[in-house]
Amino acid sequence: MRNIFFLTPVFILMFLLHNGFQPLQAQDSSYETVTLNGQRYFKYKVKSGEGLYAISRMFSTPIAEIIRHNPSSNAGLKNGQELLIPVNNDNSWRSSSPDSSQTDPAESVDQNSTFQHTVSKGETLYSISNMYHTTVAEINRYNPGASEGIAVGQLLTIPQRRVISEEKEENYRFHTILPKETLYSVSKTYSLKPEDVMLANPGLSAETFQIGKTIRIPFFESYEVIAPYEHQTKNITHQVQKKETLYSIARNYQVEASEIERLNPKISDGLKANMELIIPVKRSLLEKDARTQENEANRLLTQYLPSSKVDVMRVGLLLPFLDEKGRGHLRLQEYYEGFLLAVEEMKNNGVNLELFVFEIGKGDDTGKLKSLLETIEMRSLNLVIGGVNDAQIRLISDFSRANNIKYVVPFSQSNGEVLNNGNIFQVNPISSATLTKASSVFVETFRNANIIFATGGQNDKKEFTAELQKMLRENGLSYQTISLTESTNSAIIPLLSSGKENVILPTSADSNTLRQLIYELKEVRETDSLTAIRLFGYPEWQTYTDQIADYHLFGTYIYTHFFIDKANPRTEAFTRNFNKWYGRNLMDTHPSYGLWGYDTGLFFMTALNRYGTRFEQDIASIRINSLQFAFHFERVSNWGGFINSGLYFIYYDTNGRINQTDRSR
Repeated sequence: MRNIFFLTPVFILMFLLHNGFQPLQAQDSSYETVTLNGQRYFKYKVKSGEGLYAISRMFSTPIAEIIRHNPSSNAGLKNGQELLIPVNNDNSWRSSSPDSSQTDPAESVDQNSTFQHTVSKGETLYSISNMYHTTVAEINRYNPGASEGIAVGQLLTIPQRRVISEEKEENYRFHTILPKETLYSVSKTYSLKPEDVMLANPGLSAETFQIGKTIRIPFFESYEVIAPYEHQTKNITHQVQKKETLYSIARNYQVEASEIERLNPKISDGLKANMELIIPVKRSLLEKDARTQENEANRLLTQYLPSSKVDVMRVGLLLPFLDEKGRGHLRLQEYYEGFLLAVEEMKNNGVNLELFVFEIGKGDDTGKLKSLLETIEMRSLNLVIGGVNDAQIRLISDFSRANNIKYVVPFSQSNGEVLNNGNIFQVNPISSATLTKASSVFVETFRNANIIFATGGQNDKKEFTAELQKMLRENGLSYQTISLTESTNSAIIPLLSSGKENVILPTSADSNTLRQLIYELKEVRETDSLTAIRLFGYPEWQTYTDQIADYHLFGTYIYTHFFIDKANPRTEAFTRNFNKWYGRNLMDTHPSYGLWGYDTGLFFMTALNRYGTRFEQDIASIRINSLQFAFHFERVSNWGGFINSGLYFIYYDTNGRINQTDRSR
């Protein structure tokens, strides 16, 4: 049985021998060989400035193997020092490489060069590359076939990030949790306190500390080569007593007898009393109070961090109100106006609140914003909302991280800051996550239906239909496809099932395609009025108001993360109040920016008021009567922020009613 032992911290230069160095094979005949105790070795003399890392690369041998056979190398290498490099044809210990095909985190031996990521719902290669500060090309290099598509639950090999920054919070590597690992053992692996690991991973808990999950590991002045704590050993000296045998000594120290033999070639002549032996003992057995420390570390995963209640909530709204490009400034103005109505509602409910509104400049010109973020006034805020483009969001994100202030990104769907800042809350859902969740709910809802895709038009929903078709196949469900033409009515009739619901999905959301499909389906209904036909469609369909009657005719479903029920008394009251305050009606936009501002403001100010400055711990418990948005925030990783994954299913029933169901959870 192969054992892997500890690596003392070996400090190495970043990217040493990264390019242009070809490792020699162990069978290279240019080195003298010697056989000791049945093990064949290369004899190698250390050159000036040479370290263990370079030598391990040269012979394709793990550093741990070199140290095991050369215990004195723990203290560092000297010019001219002779090392014994084991000749080993077993490649099972090799660290991950672009050609490796690891499928189980438990098989990962060395996480110094790569680690593994388990794909979650809605993730793409692009989002994963942003999360780990690598590139899509690098991920594809390590994962042949990933470019053809990735699936939920798939394991991807990711290259380690090796960056030394003056900013401590930027210095970290990643670790895939292995079987039997605990928070305590992981922290010991990297010579950290469990609190350090928790601080780097604000989302880490008993629920998220799971085999195969990835966590962030901070490091500072150097990038150390490490081995898992379970494999780390410390060489101690044992004086042989009378009547002791090799196997009794091995049993007492819980090591393999062969390991003692390898470190002590002299015992080949026999074991003698008072002989001193080098014993590679597991560090975990030598540590005092290890069990107590283990329990204390585990408690960190279940603790509820104390939150500071805020006597006076200080909220900052930062938007480029004067940027008149297009109609953007008008939409932002209306967002602000809706936000003010939420502020007024909070104050009417007795909440002590101060709102600070700032104009942050146009476009990518961030000079004004930079100056603003340096003020003492900004650092006194409890909550910041705003930023429109990537440059603005990046600056505000850095500010929120440095000052531990919660930051709400109201509009952007594609910024990468949420992936690495635990203080961020992104309101606008990521498109890929919405498609995945909508597909999942579709499969659950129409598992027993006859499903037909109608191709044609702009084909702008090919991402959704591809995701849905893949999910249908994974669940063993069949579907059919027709081409949307003038003769669709005659082509679709043979595909219909009289004993099931027949769900028709166009691959395009444009209005012309929808009108044509409805026209053809009406023709089908004239031929067969008894067969149940219903439509399934997209958020854009909410804007095609002239088709509402047809939606009801076919019992239509649409998925969306925003929906306005204009018949809702609260919506009607808001509309009247908006007109009263501002002397005009809401703009005819979809979604409504006035309702967007109101919903966002009400949600986060309620969270801050109810749960204090650590309201993220209770984010799943926060409920408001939103007028437009579905809110359900999920943390993107153990160290990242939160993205809204709220989802509505809207059903236009055949009795003329509109049923709104929150399918966020």
